[in-house]
Amino acid sequence: MTMMTDTNTYTSSSTSREGWFKRTESWLDERGKGAWIAAMVVGFIFFWPVGLALLGYMIWSKRMFSKSSRGCSRSTFRSTMDIHRPTGNAAFDAYKADTLKRLEEEQGNFETFLERLREAKDKSEFDAFMDERANRKDDKPSA
Repeated sequence: MTMMTDTNTYTSSSTSREGWFKRTESWLDERGKGAWIAAMVVGFIFFWPVGLALLGYMIWSKRMFSKSSRGCSRSTFRSTMDIHRPTGNAAFDAYKADTLKRLEEEQGNFETFLERLREAKDKSEFDAFMDERANRKDDKPSA
């Protein structure tokens, strides 16, 4: 029982030792780039040097121009690598390879289908334009 209390005390004291800056930084990172931008705007509204400092920090830490937060990109990379890693079970690995191959073929077929749809839509829009143009020329009186 005392060990549990000691562990809880240690955990709470290590959290407080982490510092308000690191806690705030991780809290904003969890919420994404929008939270950083909102904090910067609020900083500019209440005291412009704070907003300027946040803007500088966002640019310096590359948070301003990144596509996603750091945690999200790591997890995406990790899950992509897990897909190609063998499990050690030959039957499952063969099944997984066949399924991935079938899904890639389906994706290719679907992209071909979408391309045909786009071409058909473009053709119908162009035909409608040409018909409208021909109708305008017919409606104009000769001088």
